[in-house]
Amino acid sequence: MLSVLGAGGVIGALGALAGTFDGPVPHVVNLVFSAGWSWACLAFLIGYTRPSKTESAWLASTALAVGVVVYYLLKSLSPAAPIGMTSDGMSSEGMSSGILIWGMCAFVFGAPMGLFGNLARIPGIGGLSFRLLVPLIAFVETSARLKAEADAAGHFVEVTWSTIRVIAVLTAVALVAHTVWQWARSARRSEGRA
Repeated sequence: MLSVLGAGGVIGALGALAGTFDGPVPHVVNLVFSAGWSWACLAFLIGYTRPSKTESAWLASTALAVGVVVYYLLKSLSPAAPIGMTSDGMSSEGMSSGILIWGMCAFVFGAPMGLFGNLARIPGIGGLSFRLLVPLIAFVETSARLKAEADAAGHFVEVTWSTIRVIAVLTAVALVAHTVWQWARSARRSEGRA
């Protein structure tokens, strides 16, 4: 349980701290760990690793809530932030409302993602739709960000989101291919026994 909550703290810290460093690698880390799909992926993976559906939902939402708190606390402690402001220009009161709003979102969306992660353990086609959920979320979010942010944010952001989109598609194709391969192998074994 502590490692799961620690993972929530790590994703919050990566999202908040990577933006304070210059260079392409910290910029990519900031883009990735400040995006919703990576947080959804964390909740999904937590659910995937837990044996109980209830535990999957509860731990996923709690880990995301811990991540939100860590994210906003580290943003507020950034040395580049003026007194009373966070590094993204929010006042301390805005930080509290950010923790409250995104913390509630963590509980509302984290629980189903944890449950879906647990259901993704169903072998074969039964769990495939759940396994395809994170690549789908990543593709949809990065496509929307490409439309909204690419012109304003520049070529580097466009390359990052495009790369994540390609990886999401390749992951989905690999998941479908693996499921089909397992199904075909299982069918051959059944025929061999018959």
